Amino acid sequence: MPTSHRPQVILITGASSGMGKEAARLLLSQGHVVYAAARRIELMQDLQAFGAHPLKMDVTDEAQMQAGIARITAAHGGVDVLVNNAGFGIYGAMEDTSMVDARYQFDVNFFGLARMTQLVLPYMRSQKAGKIINISSMGGKMYTPLGSWYHATKHALEGWSDCLRLELAPFGIQVVIVEPGIIATEFGDVASGPLLERSGKGPYARLAHTMAKATRDAYSKPNASSPPSLIADVIAEAVAARRAKTRYVAGKMAKPLIFIRKWFGDRFFDMAVMSQVK
Repeated sequence: MPTSHRPQVILITGASSGMGKEAARLLLSQGHVVYAAARRIELMQDLQAFGAHPLKMDVTDEAQMQAGIARITAAHGGVDVLVNNAGFGIYGAMEDTSMVDARYQFDVNFFGLARMTQLVLPYMRSQKAGKIINISSMGGKMYTPLGSWYHATKHALEGWSDCLRLELAPFGIQVVIVEPGIIATEFGDVASGPLLERSGKGPYARLAHTMAKATRDAYSKPNASSPPSLIADVIAEAVAARRAKTRYVAGKMAKPLIFIRKWFGDRFFDMAVMSQVK
């Protein structure tokens, strides 16, 4: 695929760890100007030493988002590439999850991402060029028990991104979706603890403990997950491509599970998933 090696001004959210941090390192090494945004700015000192511009940014905080874009605009005119990577997973039975927690899941994984995109688009439209790279998940194409709110945000992101791709094409702006599989990040620990707090007792307890163990195993056993650098490579490929793919699927189990979900139907997929959590 033809590529462009012109340095880009790139904003990456959720860059304090995992896939976001690895992507920032790689893109910096390729000569791009990288703004690394996250709530935990103290965890990005290594990126700053490497040449990144750290931004303290919570994607649910309008003032912080506007301040970050204003800083980039003052220095460079605007953002050439936005990597919407910030996100997390709420797990637990739908019934056990408060609506406050459910709304916060959407605020971070979907509405914060959407607002961040709104803020960078005026500059991209004026330049008639730009890329929005949305980090979704294989969870945007499939589902697991006790993950209803998390999967809902990723399914929403998939449809939203498809619509956005059509809206922005006339302005020369590309919209890319990255669908990682099981990646060796903090996700497993972050998801399994709250899962048991919500549903570890009561009618969903048995399923909750089984799911928590399966989640921990998926992110901790040797060869059960892919390194974050794999997704960083995919992001860098999308940045460099003159015409990026609309979707990139990468990481442990992503391609086979998405394939099974698409071609084998709901009942088969239901049985396949539940056979792993008995």
